Amino acid sequence: MSKFFTKPNLTPYTPGEQPREKLIKLNTNESPFPPPQSVIDAVSGAARSLNLYSDPQGTNLRAALASYHGVAPENITLGNGSDETLAFSFAAFGGAERPFVFPDITYGFYPVFAALFNVPYTEIPLRSDLTVASRDYVGIGKNIVLANPNAPTGIALPPGDIEQIVTSNPDNLVIIDEAYADFAGADVSAVPLTSTYSNLLVVRTFSKSRNLAGARLGYAVGNAALIADLETIRYSFNPYNINSLTLAAGAAALEENDYYAQNWAEITQTRSLTISRLRTLGLTVLPSSANFVFAKHPTISGPDLLAKLRERGILVRNLGQPRIRDWLRITIGAEEQMETLFNVLEEIK
Repeated sequence: MSKFFTKPNLTPYTPGEQPREKLIKLNTNESPFPPPQSVIDAVSGAARSLNLYSDPQGTNLRAALASYHGVAPENITLGNGSDETLAFSFAAFGGAERPFVFPDITYGFYPVFAALFNVPYTEIPLRSDLTVASRDYVGIGKNIVLANPNAPTGIALPPGDIEQIVTSNPDNLVIIDEAYADFAGADVSAVPLTSTYSNLLVVRTFSKSRNLAGARLGYAVGNAALIADLETIRYSFNPYNINSLTLAAGAAALEENDYYAQNWAEITQTRSLTISRLRTLGLTVLPSSANFVFAKHPTISGPDLLAKLRERGILVRNLGQPRIRDWLRITIGAEEQMETLFNVLEEIK
Protein backbone atom coordinates (compact mmCIF):
# COMPACT_ATOMS: atom_id res chain seq x y z
CA MET A 1 0.00 0.00 0.00
CA SER A 2 1.39 3.39 -0.95
CA LYS A 3 1.44 6.40 1.34
CA PHE A 4 -0.96 8.12 -1.07
CA PHE A 5 -3.83 5.61 -0.74
CA THR A 6 -6.82 7.23 0.94
CA LYS A 7 -8.88 4.10 1.65
CA PRO A 8 -6.59 1.85 3.71
CA ASN A 9 -9.52 0.14 5.43
CA LEU A 10 -11.24 -0.88 2.21
CA THR A 11 -11.63 -4.66 1.89
CA PRO A 12 -12.00 -5.45 -1.81
CA TYR A 13 -14.23 -8.12 -3.27
CA THR A 14 -12.51 -11.47 -3.82
CA PRO A 15 -13.40 -13.00 -7.21
CA GLY A 16 -13.54 -16.73 -7.76
CA GLU A 17 -10.34 -18.48 -8.76
CA GLN A 18 -9.61 -18.56 -12.50
CA PRO A 19 -7.19 -21.48 -12.76
CA ARG A 20 -4.46 -21.88 -15.35
CA GLU A 21 -4.43 -25.65 -15.09
CA LYS A 22 -7.19 -27.91 -16.39
CA LEU A 23 -9.81 -28.32 -13.67
CA ILE A 24 -13.56 -28.86 -13.52
CA LYS A 25 -14.60 -25.30 -12.78
CA LEU A 26 -17.72 -25.16 -10.62
CA ASN A 27 -16.77 -22.08 -8.61
CA THR A 28 -17.88 -18.96 -10.49
CA ASN A 29 -21.42 -19.71 -11.73
CA GLU A 30 -20.50 -19.49 -15.39
CA SER A 31 -22.61 -21.27 -17.97
CA PRO A 32 -21.31 -24.63 -19.18
CA PHE A 33 -22.60 -23.77 -22.67
CA PRO A 34 -20.87 -21.58 -25.29
CA PRO A 35 -22.64 -18.65 -26.93
CA PRO A 36 -24.50 -19.53 -30.13
CA GLN A 37 -22.69 -19.16 -33.44
CA SER A 38 -24.69 -16.06 -34.34
CA VAL A 39 -23.25 -14.27 -31.32
CA ILE A 40 -19.72 -15.30 -32.27
CA ASP A 41 -20.33 -14.08 -35.83
CA ALA A 42 -21.69 -10.75 -34.56
CA VAL A 43 -18.57 -10.21 -32.47
CA SER A 44 -16.36 -11.06 -35.42
CA GLY A 45 -18.22 -8.57 -37.60
CA ALA A 46 -17.99 -5.82 -34.98
CA ALA A 47 -14.23 -6.30 -34.78
CA ARG A 48 -13.90 -4.63 -38.19
CA SER A 49 -14.83 -1.28 -36.61
CA LEU A 50 -12.55 -1.36 -33.59
CA ASN A 51 -10.81 1.75 -34.88
CA LEU A 52 -13.95 3.67 -33.87
CA TYR A 53 -15.42 4.35 -30.44
CA SER A 54 -18.39 2.27 -29.41
CA ASP A 55 -21.88 3.79 -29.36
CA PRO A 56 -22.06 5.49 -25.94
CA GLN A 57 -25.84 5.13 -25.87
CA GLY A 58 -25.81 1.47 -26.88
CA THR A 59 -28.77 2.34 -29.09
CA ASN A 60 -29.40 -1.01 -30.77
CA LEU A 61 -28.89 -3.07 -27.63
CA ARG A 62 -31.06 -0.82 -25.47
CA ALA A 63 -33.82 -1.02 -28.07
CA ALA A 64 -33.56 -4.82 -28.14
CA LEU A 65 -33.65 -5.03 -24.34
CA ALA A 66 -36.60 -2.65 -24.20
CA SER A 67 -38.50 -4.83 -26.65
CA TYR A 68 -37.58 -7.98 -24.73
CA HIS A 69 -38.85 -6.58 -21.42
CA GLY A 70 -41.79 -4.60 -22.79
CA VAL A 71 -40.45 -1.21 -21.68
CA ALA A 72 -39.05 1.87 -23.43
CA PRO A 73 -35.33 2.42 -24.17
CA GLU A 74 -35.28 5.23 -21.61
CA ASN A 75 -36.06 2.58 -18.98
CA ILE A 76 -32.74 0.81 -19.69
CA THR A 77 -29.14 1.61 -18.79
CA LEU A 78 -26.15 -0.55 -19.72
CA GLY A 79 -23.21 -1.51 -17.52
CA ASN A 80 -19.84 -3.19 -17.87
CA GLY A 81 -21.27 -6.22 -16.12
CA SER A 82 -24.05 -5.81 -13.58
CA ASP A 83 -21.31 -5.00 -11.04
CA GLU A 84 -20.75 -1.61 -12.67
CA THR A 85 -24.47 -0.85 -12.68
CA LEU A 86 -24.67 -1.76 -8.99
CA ALA A 87 -21.63 0.42 -8.25
CA PHE A 88 -23.21 3.35 -10.09
CA SER A 89 -26.39 2.79 -8.05
CA PHE A 90 -24.53 3.08 -4.75
CA ALA A 91 -22.77 6.19 -6.05
CA ALA A 92 -25.97 7.80 -7.36
CA PHE A 93 -28.44 6.98 -4.61
CA GLY A 94 -26.40 6.38 -1.44
CA GLY A 95 -24.97 8.87 1.00
CA ALA A 96 -24.74 9.89 4.63
CA GLU A 97 -28.48 10.58 4.70
CA ARG A 98 -29.30 7.71 2.32
CA PRO A 99 -27.98 4.51 3.93
CA PHE A 100 -28.43 1.03 2.46
CA VAL A 101 -29.55 -2.25 3.98
CA PHE A 102 -28.99 -5.77 2.67
CA PRO A 103 -28.66 -9.30 4.08
CA ASP A 104 -25.61 -10.38 6.05
CA ILE A 105 -25.17 -13.33 3.70
CA THR A 106 -25.49 -12.20 0.10
CA TYR A 107 -23.41 -10.95 -2.83
CA GLY A 108 -20.09 -9.78 -1.42
CA PHE A 109 -19.84 -6.65 -3.56
CA TYR A 110 -22.61 -4.78 -1.71
CA PRO A 111 -20.54 -3.89 1.38
CA VAL A 112 -17.55 -3.15 -0.86
CA PHE A 113 -19.51 -0.61 -2.92
CA ALA A 114 -20.96 0.93 0.23
CA ALA A 115 -17.50 1.38 1.71
CA LEU A 116 -16.02 2.64 -1.57
CA PHE A 117 -18.64 5.38 -1.90
CA ASN A 118 -18.86 6.18 1.84
CA VAL A 119 -22.43 4.93 2.13
CA PRO A 120 -23.53 3.79 5.61
CA TYR A 121 -25.08 0.35 5.58
CA THR A 122 -26.71 -2.24 7.82
CA GLU A 123 -26.61 -5.99 7.29
CA ILE A 124 -29.80 -7.80 8.27
CA PRO A 125 -29.24 -11.43 9.32
CA LEU A 126 -30.82 -14.20 7.33
CA ARG A 127 -33.11 -16.55 9.21
CA SER A 128 -31.59 -19.67 10.74
CA ASP A 129 -32.64 -21.59 7.60
CA LEU A 130 -30.67 -19.04 5.50
CA THR A 131 -33.76 -17.47 3.94
CA VAL A 132 -34.46 -13.75 3.62
CA ALA A 133 -37.27 -12.60 5.92
CA SER A 134 -39.06 -10.10 3.69
CA ARG A 135 -40.84 -8.61 6.71
CA ASP A 136 -37.44 -7.35 7.95
CA TYR A 137 -37.42 -4.89 5.03
CA VAL A 138 -41.05 -3.78 5.10
CA GLY A 139 -41.24 -0.08 6.01
CA ILE A 140 -37.57 0.04 6.97
CA GLY A 141 -37.11 3.54 5.55
CA LYS A 142 -33.70 2.96 3.98
CA ASN A 143 -32.41 2.09 0.52
CA ILE A 144 -32.53 -1.67 0.02
CA VAL A 145 -30.58 -4.03 -2.22
CA LEU A 146 -31.61 -7.68 -2.45
CA ALA A 147 -30.23 -10.39 -4.70
CA ASN A 148 -33.16 -12.49 -5.89
CA PRO A 149 -32.46 -15.39 -6.06
CA ASN A 150 -30.03 -14.69 -3.26
CA ALA A 151 -26.38 -15.57 -3.61
CA PRO A 152 -24.84 -17.76 -2.34
CA THR A 153 -27.95 -19.54 -1.04
CA GLY A 154 -29.92 -19.71 -4.31
CA ILE A 155 -33.24 -19.10 -2.54
CA ALA A 156 -35.74 -16.73 -4.19
CA LEU A 157 -38.44 -14.45 -2.83
CA PRO A 158 -41.75 -14.36 -4.75
CA PRO A 159 -42.67 -11.13 -6.57
CA GLY A 160 -45.46 -10.51 -4.05
CA ASP A 161 -42.88 -10.16 -1.27
CA ILE A 162 -40.79 -7.83 -3.42
CA GLU A 163 -43.83 -5.69 -4.18
CA GLN A 164 -44.69 -5.43 -0.48
CA ILE A 165 -41.15 -4.22 0.28
CA VAL A 166 -41.33 -1.67 -2.56
CA THR A 167 -44.76 -0.28 -1.62
CA SER A 168 -43.84 0.02 2.06
CA ASN A 169 -40.73 2.11 1.32
CA PRO A 170 -42.04 4.73 -1.14
CA ASP A 171 -39.37 7.29 -0.26
CA ASN A 172 -36.47 4.89 -0.63
CA LEU A 173 -34.92 2.99 -3.50
CA VAL A 174 -35.29 -0.78 -3.73
CA ILE A 175 -32.73 -2.52 -5.94
CA ILE A 176 -33.39 -6.11 -6.94
CA ASP A 177 -30.30 -7.86 -8.28
CA GLU A 178 -31.57 -10.54 -10.66
CA ALA A 179 -28.29 -12.07 -11.81
CA TYR A 180 -29.82 -15.56 -11.55
CA ALA A 181 -33.50 -14.88 -12.17
CA ASP A 182 -33.66 -16.66 -15.54
CA PHE A 183 -33.03 -19.96 -13.74
CA ALA A 184 -35.94 -19.34 -11.36
CA GLY A 185 -38.80 -19.34 -13.86
CA ALA A 186 -40.74 -16.64 -15.66
CA ASP A 187 -42.81 -15.53 -12.65
CA VAL A 188 -39.93 -14.53 -10.35
CA SER A 189 -38.65 -11.38 -12.06
CA ALA A 190 -39.60 -7.99 -10.63
CA VAL A 191 -39.09 -6.25 -14.01
CA PRO A 192 -42.87 -5.98 -14.68
CA LEU A 193 -43.23 -4.04 -11.42
CA THR A 194 -40.90 -1.28 -12.65
CA SER A 195 -43.70 0.19 -14.78
CA THR A 196 -45.76 0.75 -11.63
CA TYR A 197 -43.22 1.74 -8.98
CA SER A 198 -40.82 4.64 -9.46
CA ASN A 199 -38.61 3.51 -6.54
CA LEU A 200 -37.77 0.07 -7.99
CA LEU A 201 -34.61 -0.70 -9.95
CA VAL A 202 -33.96 -4.19 -11.32
CA VAL A 203 -30.38 -5.09 -12.22
CA ARG A 204 -29.62 -8.00 -14.54
CA THR A 205 -26.63 -9.55 -16.33
CA PHE A 206 -25.71 -11.45 -19.49
CA SER A 207 -22.96 -13.31 -17.62
CA LYS A 208 -24.92 -16.27 -16.26
CA SER A 209 -27.99 -17.12 -18.30
CA ARG A 210 -26.79 -15.60 -21.60
CA ASN A 211 -23.39 -17.37 -21.55
CA LEU A 212 -21.44 -14.10 -21.85
CA ALA A 213 -19.46 -13.84 -18.61
CA GLY A 214 -16.33 -12.91 -20.55
CA ALA A 215 -18.08 -10.12 -22.45
CA ARG A 216 -18.93 -8.14 -19.28
CA LEU A 217 -22.45 -6.90 -19.94
CA GLY A 218 -25.14 -5.92 -17.45
CA TYR A 219 -28.08 -3.56 -17.39
CA ALA A 220 -30.79 -2.09 -15.21
CA VAL A 221 -34.51 -1.61 -15.79
CA GLY A 222 -36.40 1.11 -13.97
CA ASN A 223 -38.31 4.36 -14.01
CA ALA A 224 -36.95 6.81 -16.59
CA ALA A 225 -35.90 9.28 -13.88
CA LEU A 226 -33.85 6.61 -12.07
CA ILE A 227 -32.23 5.59 -15.34
CA ALA A 228 -31.41 9.23 -16.14
CA ASP A 229 -29.66 9.49 -12.76
CA LEU A 230 -27.57 6.42 -13.53
CA GLU A 231 -26.78 7.77 -16.97
CA THR A 232 -25.48 10.95 -15.34
CA ILE A 233 -23.12 8.86 -13.24
CA ARG A 234 -22.10 6.75 -16.25
CA TYR A 235 -21.36 9.77 -18.43
CA SER A 236 -19.38 11.26 -15.55
CA PHE A 237 -17.27 8.12 -15.30
CA ASN A 238 -16.99 6.48 -18.74
CA PRO A 239 -19.59 7.03 -21.49
CA TYR A 240 -17.90 4.34 -23.60
CA ASN A 241 -18.23 1.72 -20.87
CA ILE A 242 -19.54 -0.98 -23.22
CA ASN A 243 -17.18 -1.88 -26.03
CA SER A 244 -18.32 -2.53 -29.60
CA LEU A 245 -17.80 -6.29 -29.42
CA THR A 246 -19.93 -6.61 -26.30
CA LEU A 247 -22.70 -4.42 -27.73
CA ALA A 248 -22.82 -6.67 -30.78
CA ALA A 249 -22.77 -9.83 -28.67
CA GLY A 250 -25.61 -8.62 -26.46
CA ALA A 251 -27.88 -7.63 -29.34
CA ALA A 252 -27.26 -10.94 -31.12
CA ALA A 253 -27.89 -12.90 -27.92
CA LEU A 254 -31.35 -11.38 -27.57
CA GLU A 255 -32.28 -12.89 -30.93
CA GLU A 256 -31.48 -16.41 -29.69
CA ASN A 257 -34.08 -16.88 -26.98
CA ASP A 258 -34.92 -20.45 -27.99
CA TYR A 259 -31.27 -21.46 -27.63
CA TYR A 260 -30.99 -19.89 -24.19
CA ALA A 261 -34.32 -21.27 -23.03
CA GLN A 262 -33.03 -24.75 -23.87
CA ASN A 263 -29.84 -24.02 -21.90
CA TRP A 264 -31.88 -22.89 -18.88
CA ALA A 265 -34.03 -26.01 -19.05
CA GLU A 266 -30.97 -28.26 -19.14
CA ILE A 267 -29.34 -26.43 -16.24
CA THR A 268 -32.47 -26.56 -14.08
CA GLN A 269 -32.88 -30.26 -14.86
CA THR A 270 -29.25 -30.91 -13.91
CA ARG A 271 -29.78 -28.78 -10.79
CA SER A 272 -32.63 -31.02 -9.67
CA LEU A 273 -30.50 -34.10 -10.28
CA THR A 274 -27.60 -32.52 -8.38
CA ILE A 275 -29.71 -31.71 -5.34
CA SER A 276 -31.08 -35.25 -5.29
CA ARG A 277 -27.68 -36.92 -5.70
CA LEU A 278 -25.97 -34.72 -3.10
CA ARG A 279 -28.70 -35.43 -0.58
CA THR A 280 -28.37 -39.14 -1.29
CA LEU A 281 -24.67 -38.78 -0.45
CA GLY A 282 -25.66 -37.32 2.91
CA LEU A 283 -25.07 -33.63 2.21
CA THR A 284 -27.48 -30.93 3.32
CA VAL A 285 -28.56 -28.92 0.26
CA LEU A 286 -30.73 -25.81 0.23
CA PRO A 287 -33.50 -25.48 -2.36
CA SER A 288 -32.16 -23.47 -5.30
CA SER A 289 -33.66 -21.24 -7.96
CA ALA A 290 -30.26 -20.35 -9.42
CA ASN A 291 -27.57 -22.07 -11.53
CA PHE A 292 -25.79 -23.27 -8.40
CA VAL A 293 -26.54 -25.10 -5.18
CA PHE A 294 -25.46 -24.45 -1.60
CA ALA A 295 -24.42 -27.61 0.21
CA LYS A 296 -22.84 -28.81 3.46
CA HIS A 297 -21.14 -32.14 4.18
CA PRO A 298 -22.25 -33.96 7.35
CA THR A 299 -18.73 -34.62 8.69
CA ILE A 300 -16.17 -32.62 6.67
CA SER A 301 -15.71 -28.88 7.18
CA GLY A 302 -16.22 -26.53 4.28
CA PRO A 303 -12.54 -25.56 3.93
CA ASP A 304 -11.42 -29.19 4.16
CA LEU A 305 -13.93 -30.38 1.58
CA LEU A 306 -12.96 -27.48 -0.69
CA ALA A 307 -9.32 -28.61 -0.49
CA LYS A 308 -10.13 -32.28 -1.00
CA LEU A 309 -12.16 -31.50 -4.12
CA ARG A 310 -9.44 -29.27 -5.53
CA GLU A 311 -6.86 -32.02 -4.99
CA ARG A 312 -9.06 -34.16 -7.23
CA GLY A 313 -9.41 -31.51 -9.93
CA ILE A 314 -12.73 -29.89 -8.97
CA LEU A 315 -13.13 -26.22 -8.04
CA VAL A 316 -16.07 -25.06 -5.92
CA ARG A 317 -16.48 -21.96 -3.72
CA ASN A 318 -16.31 -21.47 0.03
CA LEU A 319 -17.15 -17.89 1.01
CA GLY A 320 -15.42 -18.08 4.38
CA GLN A 321 -17.96 -16.16 6.48
CA PRO A 322 -18.40 -17.64 9.97
CA ARG A 323 -22.11 -18.43 9.60
CA ILE A 324 -21.55 -20.34 6.36
CA ARG A 325 -18.03 -21.63 6.96
CA ASP A 326 -19.05 -25.24 6.30
CA TRP A 327 -21.14 -24.53 3.21
CA LEU A 328 -19.93 -24.80 -0.39
CA ARG A 329 -21.45 -23.07 -3.40
CA ILE A 330 -21.40 -25.46 -6.35
CA THR A 331 -22.10 -24.23 -9.88
CA ILE A 332 -24.28 -26.44 -12.04
CA GLY A 333 -22.00 -27.56 -14.84
CA ALA A 334 -22.48 -29.97 -17.71
CA GLU A 335 -23.93 -33.36 -16.80
CA GLU A 336 -20.59 -35.14 -17.18
CA GLN A 337 -18.92 -32.61 -14.88
CA MET A 338 -21.55 -33.13 -12.21
CA GLU A 339 -21.23 -36.90 -12.54
CA THR A 340 -17.51 -36.55 -11.87
CA LEU A 341 -18.33 -34.47 -8.79
CA PHE A 342 -20.70 -37.15 -7.46
CA ASN A 343 -18.13 -39.88 -8.00
CA VAL A 344 -15.41 -37.89 -6.24
CA LEU A 345 -17.68 -37.13 -3.29
CA GLU A 346 -18.41 -40.83 -2.92
CA GLU A 347 -14.65 -41.44 -2.59
CA ILE A 348 -13.97 -38.67 -0.07
CA LYS A 349 -14.20 -39.73 3.56
